[in-house]
Amino acid sequence: MGPRRFRRWLLPFVSALLCTLVIAPAPALALDTVKCTARPNGDTGSAVMGGSVTRITWEGRAAADEAVVALSFTFPEGATFGTEGSRITMLSGADLMERTVIDAALTADDSTFEARFAEAAPAGAYFRVEIYDVTFPVSGGEMQLAGTCELAGGTTRPIEGIPPIMVESVSLTDQWAKALNEQDWVQAWNSNKFLFLFFNPALIVTSFPVVFKGFLMAVGIVACAFPLAIPVGFVLSLMRMARFRVLRAIASVYVNVVRGTPLFLQIYIAFFGLPLAGVQIPSFPLGVIVLAMNSAAYLCEIFRAGIQSIPAGQTEAARSLGMNGAQTMTYVIIPQTVLRVIPTMTSEFILLYKDTSMLAAVGVMEVVMYAKTIVASTGSITPYIVAAIFYLIITLPLAKLVGMLERRLSGKGGARGKRTHKGKPAAPLALNTADSPSLDGLSGEVLSPEFGATSTKAD
Repeated sequence: MGPRRFRRWLLPFVSALLCTLVIAPAPALALDTVKCTARPNGDTGSAVMGGSVTRITWEGRAAADEAVVALSFTFPEGATFGTEGSRITMLSGADLMERTVIDAALTADDSTFEARFAEAAPAGAYFRVEIYDVTFPVSGGEMQLAGTCELAGGTTRPIEGIPPIMVESVSLTDQWAKALNEQDWVQAWNSNKFLFLFFNPALIVTSFPVVFKGFLMAVGIVACAFPLAIPVGFVLSLMRMARFRVLRAIASVYVNVVRGTPLFLQIYIAFFGLPLAGVQIPSFPLGVIVLAMNSAAYLCEIFRAGIQSIPAGQTEAARSLGMNGAQTMTYVIIPQTVLRVIPTMTSEFILLYKDTSMLAAVGVMEVVMYAKTIVASTGSITPYIVAAIFYLIITLPLAKLVGMLERRLSGKGGARGKRTHKGKPAAPLALNTADSPSLDGLSGEVLSPEFGATSTKAD
């Protein structure tokens, strides 16, 4: 066969084949999915949570010339379901309000739910399938169901167009809370109204990670505000003790105004007054500034009292050694002042940390604000108890530390007399006069190492 003759034969064949492919109708689907949804099972909203029981509702319409005898749905890995309570309904009428329950045998095999009808449904029927006791994995994600239908002639076709179901993941704390709620002792505990409102075990577990975010915010605010307040407070204390009347007046007015007005009012002025004046500052730095300025006024009085508690002889001795005023303050007064004011400064730090709760009134997401959000959605006071725990985590150890420092500085926590291994008091140490520096013009009595008697120290 020549090339020209072969082309004449091939061209009509290809044309006929293309016409056949274009004209031949595509195979019609036996079922057209209308919707596939899951019932919300969260505490609020329309979320579908993993690890909790829900219900799947699928609706679809058969082709006008197809009679369906069986439906099956395959669930994703990790999902569980049951057949009890599940049903197949045929909807009819102009508005699909007429319902007919189809007699079907329901079976569950591994991950497949199957409904086999007692008799074939009418062609073009509209089906609703409700599957109960469905539980999706706690990891969540897109849960895609796969479906098939069996026609009266024995043909099996896939159900196309099933949309995925969005399932939200469940945290470990939510799983613990769910397990707690299933415990008999928790149910008995919650039967008491007072315990249920203030100490709900499951709500304590779920509130901790949420309130912890506010705890980090509060710690971050006070960790920035307090170091900022220390130098400001120290400078104010020096101004209050300055020789110049103008400096004393400025520091006195600031301290008296800040200490004489509530911190709550100062927060409101800053957060609502500054925006009206055209000054826009983010909530976190503005909260730090307000708390630092408030704490600086109190630290000013703490430093001033500490400096004035140093005996005047310390200054005179430093001056006699040739130190000027700045050197005396730097090397003599300030080191002693710091040791004396540490307990009071620690108490001020505790107060400042607790004062961060007032920022909740202006929307700063700290401990109280997060707890308030949970209380609003649950109606239980338990999140406030969790918030109190986060405050006590900081305040109790620091309060203990303040007590220890105060006892040590007052001399009550000093070293006690040493004892021997037999429980008897150790002999007093003798003062070695040979190695002691001479003190001109002074005399004293020392213990003799041989006899323990006293003797007069030579000049």
